[in-house]
Parts: sequence; structure tokens; C-alpha cells
Amino acid sequence: MTHRMSRRARVLCASLGAGMLIPIAAAAAPAAATTPTVSCTSGKAGLATKLQQDITAALAGRKGTVAVGLYDRSTNTTCSLRATSAYDSASVVKVTVLGTLLWDAKKHNRYLTDRENTLATAMITKSDNSATSALWKQLGLTKINGFLTAAGMTQTKPGADGYWGLTQITVQDEQKLLKLITARNSVLSDNSRAYILKLMGQVVSSQRWGTPAGAPSGVSVHVKNGWLQRATHGWRVHSVGTFNGNGHDYMITVLTQDNSTMDYGVATIQNVARAIHKDLVPTPSTTSKYVPTSTPGEAFPAVPAD
Repeated sequence: MTHRMSRRARVLCASLGAGMLIPIAAAAAPAAATTPTVSCTSGKAGLATKLQQDITAALAGRKGTVAVGLYDRSTNTTCSLRATSAYDSASVVKVTVLGTLLWDAKKHNRYLTDRENTLATAMITKSDNSATSALWKQLGLTKINGFLTAAGMTQTKPGADGYWGLTQITVQDEQKLLKLITARNSVLSDNSRAYILKLMGQVVSSQRWGTPAGAPSGVSVHVKNGWLQRATHGWRVHSVGTFNGNGHDYMITVLTQDNSTMDYGVATIQNVARAIHKDLVPTPSTTSKYVPTSTPGEAFPAVPAD
């Protein structure tokens, strides 16, 4: 974007991440930087202390509000920061929408239809908002809330009136969802879990930023990101990802708001991700760096689908 871009164009670009038209004011000034308190535990000697130090260092001087979650099954390692703070979901909620669709299909002992498969693929791999609106409308709040209850995601509050991008999410609940996707459970079938991971592993290259930053070779990457600017709290920029390989099985959630620009939020997330990957799997990274464009390439329905 340049300073010559029309106001209407700026509004369109800013609203893309959540698939809705929301009044946009001038970019909010980032909140004053504070020293975050990251809590880590681990079954591996010294790892918790190192992660706590390195995540804290990655956040040093960063403006805005950041929440972090990490869980590594292989070393029983957990890190958290503001795990129960609520954020507007933007497009991160699309993983929950897909989880609901598959959970409901399992209850009725059926496969997804060709239409549902097409919509789900576009929703996750391209972050297509029209596809998301169609599935959100099809499922309805009763089924979405039913899935949240089954998944134990008690802190997640679906957006009202079709505004799925304003669903309230927390690191704690997003980590619960990622755990469901990556291990056998009674909520999602093995085939459903494999389907979700396949789509999260096929996200278009321009949207592979965030938690995959610094992921080492030999580790499979599955990611879903979200971005949204609103009149208060500036840009929300989020990333959730799961990573498996090199003897590790871990998942990362980073939620941010009060960012002055989308790129600033992306950089904050990637600083944290690089620290985590380096400490968990200390091998040279071969993951390419993906830089988000100033105009996110998502479909744009001006209002929720009727």
C-alpha cells in the first residue's frame, strides 16, 4: 500500500482477514512494550529455562499484546503467556469450522460431500472467506457450540450474526484444538485428523508465514494464520501450527493485537517461532521465509452471507 491508495481501498484491504466489513479508523498506536512473563515446564533438563529465556528475549521491545502457547509431546514441554486472554479470531477460526464440519459428519456416519470438500479446501489452503461463510451458515451455532463443548474449548465464543472472524479465541483453547488434530481422540476420527493436517500442510506459499518461521528440515509443517484490522487494538495477527519430525511432535499458537501494521505482527510471531524451533530442534533451518503482502489475497464478502 502507498500513501496514494484511496480510503475505500484501504478499508477493503484491512477487512479481508475476517471476511467482513468493519469500520476502520486510523491505525491504533501500539500499546507500550512490557516485559512478558513466560511460563515453561519440561521433562527435559534445562529446556524449560532456555525456552523461557529465549521467548522472552524474542519479545523484548516488541510493542502490542502477545499470547503464546507451546506443547511438545516428545519432551512433555509446555510454555504459555497470556493463555486465557481473548482475541478476535480472524481467519484462525477456520480450523475450528473444519473441525466442526468433520465432527458433525462423524456423528452422522457420513463422508463430506464434494461441495463440502471443495469449500473446506478453499477455506484452509487459500483462507477463502466466502467458503468459510458458506460452511458457517450450513453448520449454524448449535453445531459449532456442540463441537466446542466436545473439544473442551470452553473459552471460545463464536462470533454473532455470521461474523465468524469476531469469534473470541484464547491460546489455551487453540492448543486444545491442535492437540485434538495431532493425536487419537474420541472427538475427531483418524481420517478427519489426517484431512485437517493435509489441508494445513497445503496452505498457499504466501500464507505460510508465522509459526513455521525457523522450522528445521525434516519437520512437517501445518499452519493456519489470521489477520484483521479494526478501529480498536489495531491489527490482530495470529498463527497456529503443528510440527512433527526429528523426534519431536509439537504445536505452537501465537496470538497478537495492538500491532501498527500486519507486517509488524508477523515479525513478532516469527521471532517467537524461531526461538522455539531452535531450542526444541537445534538443527539448521531450511524453511524459506514468506513475507505477507500488503493486500492479503482473500475473497471479500462485504457482509455475512444471507
